[in-house]
Amino acid sequence: MTQLRLADESAAGGARVPAVEVLGLSKHYGSVEAVRTVTFQVAPREVFAFLGPNGAGKSTTIRMLCTLTRPTAGQARVAGFDVTRQPRAVRRSIGLVFQDQTLDEQLTAEENLRFHAVLYGVPRDQVGPRLDRVLELVDLTSRRSDLVSTYSGGMARRLEIARALLHTPEVLFLDEPTVGLDPQTRSRMWEDVLRLRDEEGAAVFFTTHYMDEAEYADRIAIIDHGAIVALDTPAALKATVGADTVYLRTADDATAAARLRAAGFAVERSGEAPREHGLVVAVADGEGAVGALVLAAGVTVERVRVHTPDLDDVFLHFTGRQIREQAGDGAHSVMRRFATASRRR
Repeated sequence: MTQLRLADESAAGGARVPAVEVLGLSKHYGSVEAVRTVTFQVAPREVFAFLGPNGAGKSTTIRMLCTLTRPTAGQARVAGFDVTRQPRAVRRSIGLVFQDQTLDEQLTAEENLRFHAVLYGVPRDQVGPRLDRVLELVDLTSRRSDLVSTYSGGMARRLEIARALLHTPEVLFLDEPTVGLDPQTRSRMWEDVLRLRDEEGAAVFFTTHYMDEAEYADRIAIIDHGAIVALDTPAALKATVGADTVYLRTADDATAAARLRAAGFAVERSGEAPREHGLVVAVADGEGAVGALVLAAGVTVERVRVHTPDLDDVFLHFTGRQIREQAGDGAHSVMRRFATASRRR
């Protein structure tokens, strides 16, 4: 991972300082290392994800960056301000959405936002226009006078994001923002977040254990046991895994395997149980290779399935395990392991 030097408070030559800049940041709780010497940068307007399982150190890192927890070691700046020496300046520069809802359900959406505006010292003449703006961005204008207790979980989460942006922060922190939301609501929420980034100009730093959610990021840092084990764009991370894999169920796997190997293909049996029998072949272009594989097998092919590397494969590649068990037959798991093993050879 590339080392970085923390920037001065004012960027040289007028260039914008990184939205987040971290060098060797650590947090210990007695003998437990919750975060271990993490180093990374987040650019202005970038969407940056921390991907990892519960207990990996994601929330602890956000708490340090938001000045809620003091680091044990290392340095960090947010919007150019040191999180240890300039905590007030950091807090004025950020918006934060916690895992758990923090809205007052006995107030309306507008009342929640106005209370936040007072806490953050938003000038009185700007409060009305900012309320209108953020409610429009999250499509809650028509519900501004309704009690939050009448909101769905997704609506409440969008209101929390609107509240976090009310004072025009430079960095928006979202800690597991869609836990408990259904897939359709999660997708809608991310449409709002990306629009907010584009129109408001804030960088977005979020944590997640959902692979599909991490795909929204410009770059992803995979964190495991408190340490960053990989950091790159989603496409580049997937490229580290390597080959596509094609699953073939045939009338005679032994004959098909021999003929495929004779044709130069790398082949592995998919499983021992009868319902899982079949072959897994590693190739550069899974969809493009199907025809050649069927032809080379030389026997009746009963089923074909193509798997392209995804973030589950990436996490498995760098940590040796998956964040959660995947549903599906044994062939699917073998396809993942074979693709990863092929890359490591």
